[in-house]
Amino acid sequence: MAIEVDLHLHTTQSDGRLTPTELVRLVAQKGLKVVAITDHDTTDGLAEAYQAAQAFPQLTIIPGVELSTDIPGNEVHMLGYYMDYQDPHFQAILETFREGRVGRAREMVRKLADLGMPVEWERVVQIAGQGAIGRPHIAQALVEKGYFQYPQQAFEQYLGRNGLAYAEREKMTPPEAVRLIRDAGGVAVIAHPAMLDGLDAILHDLSQAGMQGMEVHYAEYDEPARARLADAARRYGLLPCGGSDYHAFGTPGERLPGDFGPPMEIAQRLRALAQANARARAARRG
Repeated sequence: MAIEVDLHLHTTQSDGRLTPTELVRLVAQKGLKVVAITDHDTTDGLAEAYQAAQAFPQLTIIPGVELSTDIPGNEVHMLGYYMDYQDPHFQAILETFREGRVGRAREMVRKLADLGMPVEWERVVQIAGQGAIGRPHIAQALVEKGYFQYPQQAFEQYLGRNGLAYAEREKMTPPEAVRLIRDAGGVAVIAHPAMLDGLDAILHDLSQAGMQGMEVHYAEYDEPARARLADAARRYGLLPCGGSDYHAFGTPGERLPGDFGPPMEIAQRLRALAQANARARAARRG
């Protein structure tokens, strides 16, 4: 059966390599019908994406975001869908996240220099362009300098959570991210949960906090992993979402939009949840 839905995509507004316009053209070419743009800590690519999508009336674009949060021993990514992304409070919080990214990136560049792998800060900024600066931009600078062949190698040795040049930044807790998304009328979904230790406790706590979904149909998971996650989604009453997590990195084996994703029924249920959340938000506001 052809894949028509992808709920996890990135653009140059965070750490993807395609502009929103280029990504919209690609997903339309691939025959997708419903996609979510989920850049890290920013919704700045949505206006361009909506403009580009006018040329493809069969394509629906869901407003999304991917927030980085912390719990002891784990970094948890929280996806938000259908939130009122123009809400001033929501955007103010995202701006603080992006400021933290800049400080963390500067510290990692400094650590790399101390480790004998200098890259120019100005080049990192150039690679990021108008997007929120992140570790993938540093990884690309390292590749350009010839230290690595692929960005993922830089993450494995230096930029990942246990890497030699890793630096922390201030983040929300996962329940705080859930509340931020829900307060903006959106649906909160935990991203790539199979990577987390103590998953059952995390799902229990976050479902109590208002999280409504989890990624099950994720490109990096094999069938046994998807089955385990689908069972967890049923037990906690969570919508089984997912997508390719496409960045256009060009690494060997990278999944493309259309290679993997949830069935259309999931997109329809996601929209129904969002409509109910929006009504509840409107009622709270009187």
